[in-house]
Amino acid sequence: MSSFKRRTTTKQAPTPVGARISPGATSSFITSTGIPSLDDILGGGLPLSCSLLTLAPDAHSAYGEVVQKYFVAQGLGCGQKVCIVDEDVDGFLAECMWTPSSATSGSGSASVPVADDEDDGRAGGEDDAKIKIAWRYEQMKQFQTTVPASNQSNEDYCRVFDLTSRIPDDIIKSAKNSGQLISIPIRTGEDTRPGSSVLDALEKILATQEQEGQSVPVRICIPYLGSAGWGDLLQQDICYLLLCMRNMLRRNPTACASVALPSQMCTDAWGGPGWVQKLGWLVDASITLAAFTADPSLTAMFPSHHGMVHIHTLPAPTTLLPPSDKFSALRGLSSSGENNLAFKCMRKRMVFETLHLDLEGGVGERRTTPSTNANALGEAAIPGQNPVPQSGLASSGAGAAVAVELESSTRHGPELSPVDKAEADVTPAATKKVKAKKKVGFVSDRPDLYDF
Repeated sequence: MSSFKRRTTTKQAPTPVGARISPGATSSFITSTGIPSLDDILGGGLPLSCSLLTLAPDAHSAYGEVVQKYFVAQGLGCGQKVCIVDEDVDGFLAECMWTPSSATSGSGSASVPVADDEDDGRAGGEDDAKIKIAWRYEQMKQFQTTVPASNQSNEDYCRVFDLTSRIPDDIIKSAKNSGQLISIPIRTGEDTRPGSSVLDALEKILATQEQEGQSVPVRICIPYLGSAGWGDLLQQDICYLLLCMRNMLRRNPTACASVALPSQMCTDAWGGPGWVQKLGWLVDASITLAAFTADPSLTAMFPSHHGMVHIHTLPAPTTLLPPSDKFSALRGLSSSGENNLAFKCMRKRMVFETLHLDLEGGVGERRTTPSTNANALGEAAIPGQNPVPQSGLASSGAGAAVAVELESSTRHGPELSPVDKAEADVTPAATKKVKAKKKVGFVSDRPDLYDF
């Protein structure tokens, strides 16, 4: 037996509040964004000392703002410090979601747990599912399109939030008095360069955190970088702010940031060709939430989703390969369909999931019994009655229908002599008849996408 033993460290660094050890690198910690499915896309969560950029180019929706509110609510819920950079911090906090167990709805009654929100995405109950699914598939597990949320609302890493609940005022006041919640106003008049006062304030907060030796992570949230309160920012000013913030986070391993841009700055039309790709180089993680509201055809094609998710950059702070390529379930474990993702914002929660078509190429419900039109046309096609004409199939009413027309023909041989004809009339059973040919015509209840 060998006498050599591997040297191992007896003491490990304490895990920060509301954080976990990264599955891709044991030397780094990750924290939750508040959305379990988004954590899975990032490889378990957002690593500390990294920044996340959320782009939402649709001006008629606020999905990027919802991600920022999840980020702030998760920080306040798990006991981390939260720094919000905005011109109206109180108005932003008043719209943040909260856990259903400790918050009340607007009517004063206790809100329903978020677990009940799963019924919003179902078409029917369990009895309907048994009718629509074949018997041989009943014992199979249900196909999962997203990561299930935790049922424990008191969990520190990722709490369960309800979009219908709001943060109570007493929690916001206590967080401000204790120093857990810090608001940084935007002062454009005092800046030698756009955003320099904000960067100086963040540097002081992180320096104080390091001097006191606190291991509590600090969340920096900028929900509207480049809005009207920031002044007239150019492309180089946005790049300068993002790059300086990335360097600041690298020097502080217990801090992370989440940034969102206004809708007009999230496309290449504002920053020039390659603008979105350039933004991905200036941050650690960058995603785009492209909503379907601007394209009605996509809304009709994907009725159960609200937009596509495009991944530009994934965090990899201490490794060459992002941990998401190996540990993400939604991305298919480094499969080629990594951008085959979509999102939907239901009444109580926001979910990221794999993009999939509905049953039968877009039809939401499978027909189990024939329609009344099919039975009526089937009776009209009985031999001896007037069959449905072939030309009238396309203009028939709604409902699938099948019309069958029987056509009988007699096979005639060579021309017979008068004597043979007389014998044939006497023995009619000797004539040979061909089996009846069937003509089948199909009528769809609605026009197909590929009908020409």
